Amino acid sequence: MKKTFTFLALLTSFIISAQLNPAITNWLVNTTNITGRHYVSGNSTPITDAVLANVQTVQYNTNYVYVTATGIPAYITGPFLDGNPSLATAQNKIFRITLTPTQNTGTLTATTGGNIGIFKNGVALFDYRDGVSYKNSTGAEAGGPIGGTGDGVWNRDAIVAERGGFDCSKAHPAQGNYHHHQNPSAFNLDLQVLSTICDTYPSDGLYVINPSQHSPLLGYAYDGFPIYGAYAYANTDGTGGIVRMKSSYQLRNITARTYYADGTDVTDGPPVNTTYPLGRYREDYEFVTNSSPDYLDKHNGRFCITPEYPSGIYCYFTTVDANHNSAYPYAVGPYFYGVKNTTTGGTVTSIPGGTTTLSSDSFENNNFDITIAPNPASEFIAIQSKMTESDLDVELISELGQVIKKSKILQGSTLSIIETDSVYNGIYFVKISSKNNSKTYKVIIKK
Repeated sequence: MKKTFTFLALLTSFIISAQLNPAITNWLVNTTNITGRHYVSGNSTPITDAVLANVQTVQYNTNYVYVTATGIPAYITGPFLDGNPSLATAQNKIFRITLTPTQNTGTLTATTGGNIGIFKNGVALFDYRDGVSYKNSTGAEAGGPIGGTGDGVWNRDAIVAERGGFDCSKAHPAQGNYHHHQNPSAFNLDLQVLSTICDTYPSDGLYVINPSQHSPLLGYAYDGFPIYGAYAYANTDGTGGIVRMKSSYQLRNITARTYYADGTDVTDGPPVNTTYPLGRYREDYEFVTNSSPDYLDKHNGRFCITPEYPSGIYCYFTTVDANHNSAYPYAVGPYFYGVKNTTTGGTVTSIPGGTTTLSSDSFENNNFDITIAPNPASEFIAIQSKMTESDLDVELISELGQVIKKSKILQGSTLSIIETDSVYNGIYFVKISSKNNSKTYKVIIKK
């Protein structure tokens, strides 16, 4: 399906005041009371949950922004086909992000298991790991979801090992805490599709990669620095066109796991073979310095100008390869660039007095930049928008003005599909409407 599309991505931001920090204004606040939805295995009809999706409130003072969120996205979650018994459940957290992030000039802070950042819809970011490592004494992996304790020397890469348990949006829950380890776009939008989960259980993820546009600001790491998508300006000064941001990590040329890339002799891991292929463990990678500005540093970021930060700031990027498949270290890490938030897990239990609440119910920022494909259509019409801050109504209308089918693109989503297998051949119109605006597109159905 994706092969016929040219998908667009939108830089989505709540711009209320030019003076406000982007870390205050760029959250996807739930203004439509949209709730989460999930699939269960064997049922391709999503179940609606009684849990509000996206971010509920944003409050700030001179030092911090406080983001209250359930951790549930607007896009459909699940199923998780590797035996994971969890569903995405409400976390009801208050995340505290500094408004004045600073570089850590001392001992670097490694990313850890669990939350290391938050996406703009309130969903958690994890690093590469899944808690599993190789145990030399037993010749097997242990820890994390499979139980036991590994050596912690050769640490398993969740993106490689747990791919079969990710949903269409490339995420899964850990004891209910739904999270992404990687670039949060749908599997079926990649140029090389590594999972067929979207065929039966479609979802759209947080954004759509567009190689011709600067990727949107996706969220913030726990050191307060922003996280962007996969494409940005070629040069750090905002010039040079749009290019893919590239990881400077590469697989080592090894056949045995006996030492680290820096030469440190360590407890042996498994041999490199079909059971334990190269890339299964973080330590299979080495950092190679590259002077080109589109190659990132050891934290997976760089200091650069972005649309939200015209004066420049250090930014992380959710790296992908040329096929748009996730590329290690995926988002942030293996060390934070900045001084990490010292609160437990980057969250607080209450918000101090004197904060200002960001109001988002008095404006609408939808952009009717729509791609409709295929056109002519036979079995379905896919309506792809830039991410919307409010619901968009979608109607398929005949030449006589009759509304044949209705659908929606929900707040925080990008995609709606109208099935046309029961619709007669002919000329139709797709009308996209928001609270204040509408636009109509001509389509042809031909079977």
